[in-house]
Amino acid sequence: MFADNEGVSAELIGTIRRISGITQAELARRTGIQSSVISAYEHGRRQPSGAALARIARAAGLELTVSPPSDQAAMERSGRVLKDVLDLADRMPSRRRGELTYPPLIRLNR
Repeated sequence: MFADNEGVSAELIGTIRRISGITQAELARRTGIQSSVISAYEHGRRQPSGAALARIARAAGLELTVSPPSDQAAMERSGRVLKDVLDLADRMPSRRRGELTYPPLIRLNR
């Protein structure tokens, strides 16, 4: 549903309001959060705490649950990080080195 973390709270609050069919003013009245703050949350000018998001959902008759990302999401995120690291490594200047040399082995005669 949400493409990235930017604006997730704003989009979530807008979705909560649309699903419940209430206005910002009514949501503010039900939550006890100032209407201007609800507006700032919904327009991404402020970020609500997790508790505030849960309070907003409850006021709209919904329940907000948070769970760890699925293994698939974690794997995709790890793959993106690995790709970024490999891309960065490709862009780093490199110089070709000659053959690997090893120090001569020292034999001890006893």
